[in-house]
Amino acid sequence: MKTCQPLLLTMSILAFFAVGVQAEETSPWRAHDLNRPLPPLVTPASSTAPGRPPSDAIVLFNGSDLSEWESKGDGPTKWLLKDKNLIPTPDAGYIRTRKAFGDVQLHLEWSAPSPPKGNGQGRGNSGVYLMGLYEVQILDSFKNKTYADGQCASLYGQNPPLVNACLPPGEWQAYDIIFRRPRFSADGQLISPAIMTVFQNGVLVQDHFKLWGPTEWLSYEEYENHADKLPLRLQDHGNPVRFRNIWVRELAETPVYSGLATVAPKTDVEPDTLEKLTGNFIGEDGTEYEVRLNNGQLQLGIPERYFDLVPITQHEFNFKHTFAKVTFDIDDNGQPSGLVVNVMGEKRPAKAK
Repeated sequence: MKTCQPLLLTMSILAFFAVGVQAEETSPWRAHDLNRPLPPLVTPASSTAPGRPPSDAIVLFNGSDLSEWESKGDGPTKWLLKDKNLIPTPDAGYIRTRKAFGDVQLHLEWSAPSPPKGNGQGRGNSGVYLMGLYEVQILDSFKNKTYADGQCASLYGQNPPLVNACLPPGEWQAYDIIFRRPRFSADGQLISPAIMTVFQNGVLVQDHFKLWGPTEWLSYEEYENHADKLPLRLQDHGNPVRFRNIWVRELAETPVYSGLATVAPKTDVEPDTLEKLTGNFIGEDGTEYEVRLNNGQLQLGIPERYFDLVPITQHEFNFKHTFAKVTFDIDDNGQPSGLVVNVMGEKRPAKAK
């Protein structure tokens, strides 16, 4: 995050956040609170080679060119391509993707300068902004103390990482970020907030956190209606943090269901017909089945479990919630001589006992 370095050591933060991490309550911490407990340390595995993008990824940087990036003023980026790495130059400013994105899986690898220079927010500082508004902090937090919600892998000014999973400066580190954009109604009112899940070096550091608004320094920003897709941004904080292997996968919106689909009857079956279908059956593999009536509901019992059956015809029944069905074989006397349980295409015949 862009900061005024000397001020950070003595300032009193005035912004007060109105929503807790996942609960509907006020956070006990102000932004950048020096009294906020720091995340515990975790030692991740070293990253010896860049992760390969999956087949449906949009590759934003693979070490060959900067064609997917531009400066924040729409011109060519001033960042350098050196040794297949993307590196900011002094006062180059933010860069952003030419493409705009909403819901994404983002993979990004970065390395803090070695030997390290500076301390606190002045050491290996950068950041990646989803939609240009919601920052995952990049910082050399290896044996480098700063305020909890500003250290590496924090959602800047809002939520510290669950643990400090930083590798030493000079080593390549990886972020894998799942981002769900905020949703707004037609009249611009917030429907649901942005949600962020982050892994650093394979370690979960942000767990489905609901952001309170855009991340900012020294202020609490509320949501304002914006486009469904906006460019990603990388921050120039005056530190030569290197980047490589950046790709995204655009994610479809996932519907939220309240329960499983149920099957409606396609025919009516008289109670006496249902009664005739009851009995015990033995499968070719030795499985025992029981068909029973329970308060007028025909059920198929497979050892210690009973499943409600919904009639499709007089002798063919679907499972109520499952993509499976039972077909009865009826003899000349109208009695079931056997049945076939069809479980997702696998047929299991059984004979009446």
